[in-house]
Amino acid sequence: MFIRSIHQIGWADSPCLPLLLNPISAGFPSPADDFLQSILDLQEALVPRPTATFMMRVKGHSMTGCGIHSGDLLIVDRSIDPVDGAVVIAVLEGEFTVKRFRKSGGRIMLVAENPDFPPIVVSQEMDFYIWGVVTFNVHGHGIH
Repeated sequence: MFIRSIHQIGWADSPCLPLLLNPISAGFPSPADDFLQSILDLQEALVPRPTATFMMRVKGHSMTGCGIHSGDLLIVDRSIDPVDGAVVIAVLEGEFTVKRFRKSGGRIMLVAENPDFPPIVVSQEMDFYIWGVVTFNVHGHGIH
C-alpha cells in the first residue's frame, strides 16, 4: 500500500466543530438530545504537534485488516519514535509505504494487515527509514 499524496496540516478559519453531548447509537435508535457538550477543536484533538504532522492519502489494500482502506487520509506525526506494533509510514527503496512496524532483537519487519501481502524483512542493504507514525485514520469520503 503506497501513499498517493502528502499534505501539511493547515486549517481554514477554524477547525472547531460542535460536539453533541450523547454519542450516536449505531444499534437501536435513541432519543436525540438537542444540547451541545462543547466545541470540539479538531486540531487540538487530532494534531498535538502541528509542525511535525502531515496528512497522507492511501492507495492500495495491504492494510485493510486494521481498517485502513484505499482513499483514506492518515494523520502522521513525524516527531514520534516508532515502537513495535505501531503503524508507520516507511520509506523503502525510495517509495512511501504504510505498514505495521515490527522489531524484535535486531530484526525489523514491515507487516501488512492483509494476508495477500507478505511481510517485508528489512535488511541492512535496503534503503529504509521510518518517515513517521500514523496517529489517526480518517476513513470514508462521504456516505454511500
